[in-house]
Amino acid sequence: MRICSILLLIGTVILVEVCVGVTEAQLSYGYYRTSCPNLETIVKAEVLSSSLVDSTSPAALLRLMFHDCQVQGCDASILLDPNGPMQDSEMISSRNFGIRKREVIGHIKSVVEVACPGQVSCADIIALAARDSVALSGGPHIAVPLGRKDSRTSSSHMADARLPSPSISVDEFLRTFMSKGMSLEESVAIIGAHTLGAGHCINIVNRLYDAKPDDRYLNLAYDATLRLKCPIQVPLTNLTIVSNDLTPVAFDNQYYRDLAAGKGLFLIDSRLWGDSRTAPAVWRFAADQEYFFQVFSSAFVKLSSTNILLRSKGEIRRHCYRAN
Repeated sequence: MRICSILLLIGTVILVEVCVGVTEAQLSYGYYRTSCPNLETIVKAEVLSSSLVDSTSPAALLRLMFHDCQVQGCDASILLDPNGPMQDSEMISSRNFGIRKREVIGHIKSVVEVACPGQVSCADIIALAARDSVALSGGPHIAVPLGRKDSRTSSSHMADARLPSPSISVDEFLRTFMSKGMSLEESVAIIGAHTLGAGHCINIVNRLYDAKPDDRYLNLAYDATLRLKCPIQVPLTNLTIVSNDLTPVAFDNQYYRDLAAGKGLFLIDSRLWGDSRTAPAVWRFAADQEYFFQVFSSAFVKLSSTNILLRSKGEIRRHCYRAN
């Protein structure tokens, strides 16, 4: 099955159709055409409402989808709460530190249930909310195929093993995303989601005060700025944050411009700029925002279609925080 996303290039009237091959053949663009025709309108309105209250909401919702899809697949397993001594939860994993706005998905689900009871999965709502977060922040408008089902299980151990750390090597990074069907260029584009949001000091202090031998691409002035914001190796609080780039609430190509200037916040950011395999894509995206939007769109569709559950392999939860 070929999955296509329609990309509206910002500031133009050009429509670009991006088609990618996805092995999960049962997703479709018209999945809720008759069962919940107003679904996308409802989700967009609720994401907009959340964003108006909290400008960091789009970044949080986009990260939520990334972390959900990286573990068991795009199955809303990240939303399941522990329920009794035998029920695990991905949220127990330290790799999910800082994950926020799960309650926004739960709220959207409750609104959708009023309009279309028992029809729409939490997994599809996560994908749509992430898609709308990108668009509402100035990024591309991505057509996302739907039809995912929700998982009945969640695993903190799997989250520990599969969620990448901020200091992941370029080899590990490429293996992670190319295993999901992405090209090298798409892999570099998908991490462009870092253009939204901020990072916690606890995830960058090691590179500031115990630098790796290959960490040679940090601008000295930027290094000094980070040390002012994160002054000790063991932060006194987990709440201290640093913006990922100069425009943390806008989805743009500033992230790549910052990398090219030696201002990558996380170690993997700097490593992508310093590696001969990935540096050309960083350069291209830094110079051409529309091209970045195009490649990001195809990568987003591939990531959001990772290891999905179909038909009886999953369920449509009545409440996103617990299995039926």
